Amino acid sequence: MRFLLNALCVLSALLVTGASAQPWPAKPVRLIVPAPPGSAPDFLARLITPKLSEQWGQPFVIDNLVGAGGNIGTDRVAKAPADGYTLLFNTIGPIGVNVSMYSSLPFDPVKDLAPITLVAKVPNLLVVHPGVPVKSVQELVAYAKANPGKLRYASPGSGTSPHLAAELLKVLTGIDMLHIPYKSSAQMTTDTLGGQIEVLFHNAPVVLPHVKTGALRGLGITSAARNQSAPDLPPVGDAVPGFEVTAWFGFMAPANTPAAVVNKVHADVVKIIALPEIRERMLTQAADPVGNTPQEYAVFINAEIVKWARVVKQSGAKVE
Repeated sequence: MRFLLNALCVLSALLVTGASAQPWPAKPVRLIVPAPPGSAPDFLARLITPKLSEQWGQPFVIDNLVGAGGNIGTDRVAKAPADGYTLLFNTIGPIGVNVSMYSSLPFDPVKDLAPITLVAKVPNLLVVHPGVPVKSVQELVAYAKANPGKLRYASPGSGTSPHLAAELLKVLTGIDMLHIPYKSSAQMTTDTLGGQIEVLFHNAPVVLPHVKTGALRGLGITSAARNQSAPDLPPVGDAVPGFEVTAWFGFMAPANTPAAVVNKVHADVVKIIALPEIRERMLTQAADPVGNTPQEYAVFINAEIVKWARVVKQSGAKVE
């Protein structure tokens, strides 16, 4: 009897060990995107995750958890179990900007999250409603100086790249524009199309179609060089020296997520980004594919935090 009991105990231990050693992922993976459907990060996440699902044999559940400039969704991941089943498709605001913009955050973007890979950098376009009598960045600056406080610019929330782009333009040119923060990126774009907002910086994939139809007038792009998706738009920095703003998006996980999981996600995402059809889709949407290592992404994030801390201080930008 004692032999039988011992044998059962050994068998039980082996079964438990086998279960715990199941290769990851053994169930669906939740990907939190702290931005609304139709946004640039949402587009990129939905472009990449079907390929990951195919490779892993598990579905991805994309959760667009918006609010507080992306802080709510980011905090949810920071506090999630570090088992690889809740990942973050991060945006620039909560990771690179909000630590300087907000008096306090419920998470630490460096200590509470593990970088996996930077997926892409995406420039913003500077656009105006056609009713604004300007056709270039220089004309916009001159018009704003002649009409201080008259122009309204929108953003999808304090600390987002559109917000900081406008604030940097104000700092570098001395113009005065009124910030109108929105909770909905879609409503912000709709109001700009309708003329309730005169000036808008926004992710190129979102506003480029409206520029091509003439519903909005494109004045410039916020990257340092022209982009193949909008070759007629010059860099804003050509008219305003020192101006460059690029949004960036990538994969992150809760801190202390097993290195094997982080490395697997990194390796598979980088392979997908390198696929010709994926690269082409990204490039046509003005997204510059990256795919760096977790260590390189960590260095990049730290540099961005320092950069945006300076901009926030110089501009006096604050949460509204």
